[in-house]
Amino acid sequence: MSKFQIITIFIFILAIIAGVTSFALYKGNSGTSSLPAITIWGTFPANTFNEYVANINSGLTQSMKITYVQKRADSFNSDFVNALALGQGPDAILIPSDMMLAEQNKLTQVPFSAFSQREFMDSYIDEAQIYLDSTGAWAIPFTVDPLVMYWNKDIFNAAGIALYPQYWDELTGTGVKPGLVQKLTVKDSNGNVRKTAVAMGDFTNITNARELLGSLFLQAGNPVTSRDNSGLIYSTLNTSNSTNSISPAVQYFSQFANPTSANYSWNRAMSNDKTVFLAGQSAIYFGFASEILELRAKNPNLNYDVAPLPQLRSGQKAVYGKMFGFSLVRSSANANATYQIISTLILPANLAALSKTMYLPSVRNDVIAQGSTNAYITIFNKAALISKTWLDIDPQISRQIFSNLTQSLISGQKNIDQAIRDAADQYSAVLQQAGN
Repeated sequence: MSKFQIITIFIFILAIIAGVTSFALYKGNSGTSSLPAITIWGTFPANTFNEYVANINSGLTQSMKITYVQKRADSFNSDFVNALALGQGPDAILIPSDMMLAEQNKLTQVPFSAFSQREFMDSYIDEAQIYLDSTGAWAIPFTVDPLVMYWNKDIFNAAGIALYPQYWDELTGTGVKPGLVQKLTVKDSNGNVRKTAVAMGDFTNITNARELLGSLFLQAGNPVTSRDNSGLIYSTLNTSNSTNSISPAVQYFSQFANPTSANYSWNRAMSNDKTVFLAGQSAIYFGFASEILELRAKNPNLNYDVAPLPQLRSGQKAVYGKMFGFSLVRSSANANATYQIISTLILPANLAALSKTMYLPSVRNDVIAQGSTNAYITIFNKAALISKTWLDIDPQISRQIFSNLTQSLISGQKNIDQAIRDAADQYSAVLQQAGN
């Protein structure tokens, strides 16, 4: 090697060491030193985020200067790409984990030298490990919003049913024993559904259909997507264990929208599932923990309660959780300052206060371990501990693929094996086209 090559390599190594060291030096700083202003883009609600930052700044000697720009989820990627092309991109982004994969080539990791893998895993709930690979974290968790079950107590009480379902087979029954769906669904003489036990089986008018079917996949042990040895993301919908996991999950979900099924209770001609629940015409609604405030505001007279999402008796404990996290943008000129500010935003005391404000569980294990005297937060905390998600290129695309999968089965166009193969092929093609 020439002297010039040796010097060049030496300078390159020094630059890497300097970058890693700067991350380590900034870690844990409480934001009291003077820092440059940064910009964060995200799909997280702007009012909540700005109020959160204002509350933290009120206790600092030097306020953090953050400009937060809320973007629509369906246009985030294109807006982000265009801004970067013009040299006007943000310093960090705050988006759900299932949107991160499409942006990953524009981000930089927080290396384990700055935030060790052991510390990360000890600090955050298991779902947060979706952000990790062999060298670092692609995002730092901020909030989690798990899927739960809302149930109308008046409808259950009128039917003489005192307890909500804990397992999925309680809805459908076992053998000749009828389940809750048959007991709670009201149909007219022509078989039309007038009052439903549960909204499942269709994607047209079910708010969280993707997340609900995804929860069934996760409970059955199928991760939906996975990362191969080269780091590429691929679909697991049509793997060797699909017969034992995906097939029963799809068949279970679809039966509620199949008019020939004994458990038929929903169809696409009905109103949106949340609207039906709020009107007191549905016994069960599957929604996120964050929706409790909306339901309460829209119908304060509705006599409902919250319960954990039902589980499989022999499956893995799992619920879909929508997790937001901070990611550092590779092109930022303020990477170190951005990391320091984010480190302040995610301090345990600050995240504990945010959870109370948003009425949500925390992403931190130590905050959850403190417990809660609130009956709803107790349920949300337990759901957070078993929450999961998957790396997705575009939630809207996967929702459409899942919708096609179930509809082709309900309509009789395909048998279950063909429907799953086609869905897996579509999903794999989308992931490959994205270059992930």
